[in-house]
Amino acid sequence: MRNMGNMVGMMQKAQKMQKNMAKMQEDLKGMEFEGEASSGMVKVEMKGDGTAISVEINDDLIVKEDKDDLQDLIVVAINDVKEKIESYTEAETKKIMGDLNLPAGFKLPF
Repeated sequence: MRNMGNMVGMMQKAQKMQKNMAKMQEDLKGMEFEGEASSGMVKVEMKGDGTAISVEINDDLIVKEDKDDLQDLIVVAINDVKEKIESYTEAETKKIMGDLNLPAGFKLPF
């Protein structure tokens, strides 16, 4: 019977975690992140779902840099903001899953 109680408790924690994950993912959609390249000369804003909102390019950069360099910096800024979104998502997921004390590498079906 004791194992049954442990299983029920684990299932309850898993259900709570699933709700928390769904909430975090929903909250993430409304959040905005900013990435940058070349000390802020190029900035990119994205929503948490990866949708680009804006690109800002410092006027000095347009005069100094050629088109290829500018395009490369935009890619760097986009990758920077995506890494920030992934880091946030990973940290929040760890917080949510912390209660389950699952072994390393264990994946749940959601």
